[in-house]
Amino acid sequence: MPLTPLDIHNKEFARRIRGYDEDEVNEFLDQVIKDYEAVIRENKELSTQLLSVQEKLDHFANIEETLSKTIIVAQEAADEVKNNSKKEAQLIVKEAEKNADRIVNEALSKSRKISLEVEELKKQASIYRARFRTLVEAQLELLSVDGWEALENREQEVREREREMKEIY
Repeated sequence: MPLTPLDIHNKEFARRIRGYDEDEVNEFLDQVIKDYEAVIRENKELSTQLLSVQEKLDHFANIEETLSKTIIVAQEAADEVKNNSKKEAQLIVKEAEKNADRIVNEALSKSRKISLEVEELKKQASIYRARFRTLVEAQLELLSVDGWEALENREQEVREREREMKEIY
């Protein structure tokens, strides 16, 4: 068990004939007591500081560990967001490609339909022009021919041509 200042203070030495000067020994012991008390106080203060520093160190170590875990979690979250973004971008591209294909197909279909309509209109215009030409020619012949017989013959010819045209179309 270590000495205490009280142990030093209460220590008594045996007396001998040719011993040390008692006042000098007491003075020295008083100085040792003061120094020893100062060392004990300093030791207690250092122990207290050491505990405080150890608590801070533990606290900072805990913060460091928490930050490390947080960084790992943040990195994992960032990787997950990145992967999800890539997947979403791929889905958007696929959807856009589908829409583009659909739009192109619709445009081609409309183009074919319009082309067929144009061809039909050309045929109808050709038929109309042929009929109109026949009618005008018949009218011109009527004007150039005298007499009723020719008129009746021409009417029959016109009717026959009209029937022929109807049969063709």
